[in-house]
Amino acid sequence: MIVSLLYKVARKLLCVPSVLLRREEAKDAELLVLRHENTVLRRQLAGPVRYEPADRFWFAVLSTLVPRRRWREVFPVTPGTLLAWHRRFTAAKWDYSARRRTGRPPTRAAVKTLVLRLAQENPRWGHRRIQAELARIGHQIVASTVWEILNAAGVDPAPRRTGPTWREFLTVQAESIIAADFFHIDPALGGRLYALAFLEHGTRRLHISGVTAHPTRYWTVRQARNLAVDMDIRMEPPRFLLRDRDGKYGEAFDGVFQAEDMEILKSAPRAPRMNAHCERIIGSIRREVLDHVLIANEAHARKVLAAYERHHNEHRPHQARHQLPPEAHEQPATVHDLDIRMVLRTRILGGLINEYRYTA
Repeated sequence: MIVSLLYKVARKLLCVPSVLLRREEAKDAELLVLRHENTVLRRQLAGPVRYEPADRFWFAVLSTLVPRRRWREVFPVTPGTLLAWHRRFTAAKWDYSARRRTGRPPTRAAVKTLVLRLAQENPRWGHRRIQAELARIGHQIVASTVWEILNAAGVDPAPRRTGPTWREFLTVQAESIIAADFFHIDPALGGRLYALAFLEHGTRRLHISGVTAHPTRYWTVRQARNLAVDMDIRMEPPRFLLRDRDGKYGEAFDGVFQAEDMEILKSAPRAPRMNAHCERIIGSIRREVLDHVLIANEAHARKVLAAYERHHNEHRPHQARHQLPPEAHEQPATVHDLDIRMVLRTRILGGLINEYRYTA
């Protein structure tokens, strides 16, 4: 009876601190369970354990919270390994070798873009000429760096020193070139008609001089004289006439323009891309008009082409002229009162082509 009573009293006395310190006891108990489980797992592992960098990091950090005398009991690695990990992470904090670049600093993207722009706009400039121009505007860059930028972009750092290519010549002389080319029209009742078109490269002004079923050299020379008179009236004679090697032109045709101090440029045989501007406007005439109208005869063809020529020169916008028609010289004023003014439509060729304008 006495032993039983003492046991009950002892349990009652021990329950008081256990209630007050239950949280700490539970934590210690969990740690003991985890430590024993860790011991069991170590006995069962046959080979060495491989730790990831993140595992090593956390073990090294947690080692500062545990007394060093208990490291062998708590951590699954030796104290020497923990200290080695700690030294490695501490040394990495002060190691700048991975963040330090060797050699020259990288060239800024804006300078690279400027180098390529100068090379594109000046195809005869070499890398040393580009480097000199960059130095003149305040970019101190060596010629070898310019060479590397051009070479990486596929641009020849040392371009040829001969004359310009055909494309470069046409681009430079665009304001002074007028191109000529024939195109055919198939009437609804059979046969074939021919029209002669002239296109001024600089202004994109179109001249359709005439339509005939028999484009003889005499007829072609007469169209050339009509165009020469028109250019004299406008006082804007070009310097070059670009045409193909069609036999319908002849020496008399060239003589009309040579009398106006113009030089004749002949494209290569079977090379329509050498007269690309004229070929493109002929394609526009077909897509916008001739493919949608049944041409009856020469008179009808002249009327249709005259209407399109007037629309092309006075209204049709052109990308090469910042969306201005050939005979316009300034951008139209911006319209602000959109709710008040109305948009009027003008039908060309029965509505095949439409022109739009705001009311005054």
